[in-house]
Amino acid sequence: MIKIGTTVIALALLLSSCNPKKEVKRDMNNPFFTEFKTPFQVPPFNEIKLEHYLPAIDAGIADQLDEIKAITDNKEEPTFENTIQAFDQSGILVGRTALTFFNLNSANTNEQMQALAREITPKISAHRDNIALNKELFKRVKSVYDRRQELNLNPDQLRVVEKYYLDFERSGANLPDDKQAELRKLNDELSMLELQFGENNLAETNKNFKLVVDSEADLKGLPAEVIAAAADQAKQDSMEGKWVFTLQKPSMIPFLQFAENRDLREKLYKGYLNRGNNGNANDNKEIIGKLVKLRDQKAKLLGFSNFAAYAVDVNMAKTPENINEFLMKLWAPALERAKTERDDMQAMIGKEGGKFKLESWDWWYYAEKVRKAKYDLDEAQIKPYFKLDNVIEGLFYTANKLYGIKFIKRTDIPVYNEEVTAYEVQEADGKHIGVLYMDYHPRDSKSNGAWCTTFRDQMYNNDGQMVTPVVSVVCNFTRPSGDTPALLSFEEVTTLFHEAGHALHALFTDGPYRRIAGVVPQDFVELPSQIMENWAKEPEVMRMYAKHYQTGEVIPEMLIDKLEKSAQFNQGFETVEYLAASLLDMDWHITDFTGDVEAFEKASMDKIGLISEIAPRYRSTYFSHIFAGGYSAGYYVYIWAAVLDADAFDAFKQSGNLFNPEYAAKFRTLLTKSGSDEGMVIYKNFRGQEPSIEPLLVRRGLK
Repeated sequence: MIKIGTTVIALALLLSSCNPKKEVKRDMNNPFFTEFKTPFQVPPFNEIKLEHYLPAIDAGIADQLDEIKAITDNKEEPTFENTIQAFDQSGILVGRTALTFFNLNSANTNEQMQALAREITPKISAHRDNIALNKELFKRVKSVYDRRQELNLNPDQLRVVEKYYLDFERSGANLPDDKQAELRKLNDELSMLELQFGENNLAETNKNFKLVVDSEADLKGLPAEVIAAAADQAKQDSMEGKWVFTLQKPSMIPFLQFAENRDLREKLYKGYLNRGNNGNANDNKEIIGKLVKLRDQKAKLLGFSNFAAYAVDVNMAKTPENINEFLMKLWAPALERAKTERDDMQAMIGKEGGKFKLESWDWWYYAEKVRKAKYDLDEAQIKPYFKLDNVIEGLFYTANKLYGIKFIKRTDIPVYNEEVTAYEVQEADGKHIGVLYMDYHPRDSKSNGAWCTTFRDQMYNNDGQMVTPVVSVVCNFTRPSGDTPALLSFEEVTTLFHEAGHALHALFTDGPYRRIAGVVPQDFVELPSQIMENWAKEPEVMRMYAKHYQTGEVIPEMLIDKLEKSAQFNQGFETVEYLAASLLDMDWHITDFTGDVEAFEKASMDKIGLISEIAPRYRSTYFSHIFAGGYSAGYYVYIWAAVLDADAFDAFKQSGNLFNPEYAAKFRTLLTKSGSDEGMVIYKNFRGQEPSIEPLLVRRGLK
């Protein structure tokens, strides 16, 4: 998941109240009111207090209102410089304050910060509307847009003009006053509902369910490090002598894979499956109903038939029909493969004398057994070779081999939590590229999942000097336990490489205007991340980082061979659960809602023939990607980009050199200039041809 690449109209324009501008007192002890005196001017986390955010946001709002007033009061004819560029450079204070606040609200929150988020969020929504619906500002932007072919603009300038005009148009600038007032109300309600959905999901995942095991017999089948981690969790929860398993995946998935107690597997899995659907204060069903209805109203107000049509109109896919057609092409072979996998597991149950039908909470357990039987491989064999520190070395090795860059650990750079590690990223010659934070493990203050975000995007200041990015990768990986270091599952290994791909995109971006620098269609966003996963799986790279945490032994060729042979194992399941969630997302944003969330979801899944043994990767009530995370009608983008990444990596493979310097240089150019043209144009500049779906089908064993 990514939280970078936000457009200026959605971020630098993003904050304030709908009240007229007021004078804001500025306490110069507030670090946001001065230039950050930290290495590379990163946020001084050790100095920032909760009470600093709101005054800085209010002051930043006042600054930006002044900047916009200077644009609209200008008596000269609108030009690129006095209108578009001036607008692009506005909102620096409010932008950096907002990025810091909302990043920490995701990764290091508490009740006080969540309460402040509920106060700040409506300000954000209102200010976004105040700017997007500013008639005088839009009039000047439109004037430049209408004359854009006459102004001798370079390609970047022309693209910025066109993108800003489209932003205003999609934000309701052409609506009459009464419809604009309606849109403001809708946006305000939507922003608060999305915030509440995320808060509920955080509580349901981290606080409201725990599987407490008090009998050692119920731990049968679990690896020693999993048992030790559960004992550590019990100590933290003041239940020493017991074992606690949570809904965080590093705790839950190993239990589902290895625990022999089927009843407890069912209990834990249903706890996960029913998040936000427990009829308590954190139930999300009512919020979902309101969200989808309000989104539909917003889309229709803006002239679209449904919210999906509005959301994807600016994406590579262009229409919901194109997306559904694409997804269904993959659905048929994936479902067929999943049914074969199910039958293999049912046969395994029968072979062991089981008299029950495979259920969804059995899938991980019997998949692991089938993998062991077919490939003589299980997670417990390979996990000791994936020590977190070594995987990080492998990641940095890969980036260095591809792009020549270096990661230098810095202890003098402030971090927002003691668990966070800071790196300076440099070119081979020592030139500074940016700062990278890495935050690896779960905690109650952190949202679940993994994502990449920025505390500062690459930009150029008013003097034309480049301002380098400050990037953060946030994960929820298995913690160290006792004498055992953090050992990653192979899925966690690829997740780290994935999020680092997003980070490289942010670090390499170099564009003269904030509106287009690194800003790509949503269905292009996952290409830079997903392509990095390929290197994690390559034997040449694995031999570098996969070393036994106790002996230092490089992963044996026998295990590498088994990993390669089993690479397509369970791909039916993984593809089906993902596609089911993607199609569910599209249904939520195309189909009229009946009023019953569970019935709607069931009808959506019945329509495509989802088998009962597999649930969509995200059930509606905890589907934060689409109801709180900016992927509304957009969850499909991972597999859309998978076509691109499989095709792109195929170029490296076919060349016979995983680190082919010619392709690496071209791909870095793709990352650097990604916002300078349409997504397919940028891709074809790298690849020299349209992407083919064949490499993806082959990789997943669906052909």
